[in-house]
Order: sequence, then C-alpha cells, then structure tokens
Amino acid sequence: MKIVLLDAHTANPGDLSWAPLEAIAPCEIHPRTPVSETIARCADAEVVITNKAPLTREIIEALPRLRYIGVTATGYNIVDTAAARERGIVVSNVPGYSTPAVAQLVFALLLELTNHVGHHARTVRDGRWTACPDFCYWDHPLIELSGRTLGIVGYGDIGSAVARIALAFGMKVLAARREWKTPPPVGVTPADMDEIFSQSDAITLHCPLTDATRHLVCDRTLALMKPDAFLINTGRGPLVDEAALARALNDGRIGGAGLDVLSVEPPKDGSPLFSARNCLITPHIGWASREARVRLINLVASNLQAFLNGSPVNVVN
Repeated sequence: MKIVLLDAHTANPGDLSWAPLEAIAPCEIHPRTPVSETIARCADAEVVITNKAPLTREIIEALPRLRYIGVTATGYNIVDTAAARERGIVVSNVPGYSTPAVAQLVFALLLELTNHVGHHARTVRDGRWTACPDFCYWDHPLIELSGRTLGIVGYGDIGSAVARIALAFGMKVLAARREWKTPPPVGVTPADMDEIFSQSDAITLHCPLTDATRHLVCDRTLALMKPDAFLINTGRGPLVDEAALARALNDGRIGGAGLDVLSVEPPKDGSPLFSARNCLITPHIGWASREARVRLINLVASNLQAFLNGSPVNVVN
C-alpha cells in the first residue's frame, strides 16, 4: 500500500514527524501539490491525504487504485464526497483536534481589542515610555471583560470551550445553537440570533458554514450590535459579509473585529477589511498550535488504521 500526502507543509512545516502514518505504510510526502500534478502524483496510491489540495470528481475518477481519502482538517469541502462515495472510497476528516487552540485564539483576539497589548508594547520599544512625563500612559480605553456579555453563535465543542473561558473571566454568556438536547451549563443562557447580536458586548462565531449561515453577519445583524461591541470570527470566512463589516467598522457602528478567517484564503486581491478601522486579522492560525498539529497527525493515522481494520471512523461521505 502507498500513501500520498498532497500538501503536508501547513500541518507539518518540519517541526513534527509523520511517523504515525509512516508506521502504517510507505509515504510519499509533498509540501504542496498544484492541481495539475495531483493525478500524476496519486496514480498508484491507495491512500491520499489532503488538507486544501482539491480532490475533484475528475481527479477521483482518474485514480483507479484509490480506496481512502484522509482530510487533515475538520472541513472537507475540498473533496467531492459524492464522487468518492460512488466509487466506494471512504473519506474521513478530523473533528475536534484544534478545540483548545481555537478557543485560546478567540481570547487572544478579544484581549488585544480590549487591552491593545501589541500596540502599547510597540510604543514602548519606540521610546515613548522613556520620554513619558508620567509613570504610565494608554492610548485606547482599557476594557474589563468581567461583567460583560459574550454571545456565542454555535455552541458545539469549540463554542462550549469558549464559554468555559468566558465564565472564568466573569463574563455572562449567551449562546445560540440549532437544538438544545440537554440544558446548557450554569452561566450559559440560550438565546436566539437577534438577542445575541443586540445584547452582547462581544460576539464569536463557531457555527458551520451552510446556505443558511453564509453572510450571517450582514448589514441587518451588524445594525443590531452595540456601538462598542466586538465581533470575533475564527470559524469560516464566508459567515461574514466582509464589505458590510468594513462599512460598520469605518462608520464607527461597532467597536472592532478580530478575524482569523476570510472569505478567500489567501486573500490575493486584498480585502476591504485590510484598511478597516480597529480590525485585527490573523492568517488562519487558530488551528495551528504545535499541540493541535500533533493531535491532528495522530488522528489522521488512527483514522486510516481504523479503515484498514474494517471499522472506519469520522466518515463524512
């Protein structure tokens, strides 16, 4: 059996090992793969592992030996799952591996918006504290999270992890999800979408991207927000109408935004948010802690081993 990794660099740029997969079968590891080279590289592979390298119907149908596709991510829209299913090819993803890392980044973004640590650290390096006539200074209002309300859109694994951190900060938590099969924990109050947007001091997005949630953040929902409220998105870029958010930020209709995802990644043609007022953008790093990537590699290997044992897990097709 042969395993081909199409785009191994993002999950492991060299600081980790692919040993869990290599222990199963020989691996051909490519840092990146152009679409034009995918068929040639996978021609004799029974197993293909991908992150963002697309496996379209055309590609899948050109690989007669292919039996299994492993996605090194939670999202799997880069695979034509219907085409794989028609061929009897199992597709597995890796849910849950990055929950602690993403929850942590939510608060890294929120704390930067409330405390402006990066800005003030830069001014100190620039010599401003040395030249200051007082023992301290600050350029922006410094905001306490305690007593404020966090709205969570999508109360799944990541949303609930974010709620636990918020409660530790002394925040009130409103949460929206499609269905509450069990009562939420103490401190978390179920709310509908309009309540989330109108009552929260900060809103964080953790729902899946569907036709119903695309552009969930739009002119209408932004108009419900408090003028000093913050928006955090570590979920999926298209949850947000970026032009509408840029307008709301530049007009001072909301307090700020912290985004780890954009509608197009990488944003080759820029984004209206690059020049928007009080908008922090990080390059989709929420999932990428070392610990999360170690879990990812181990889970990709265990998914494959389960398939080979005849009991596939985390099957998405």
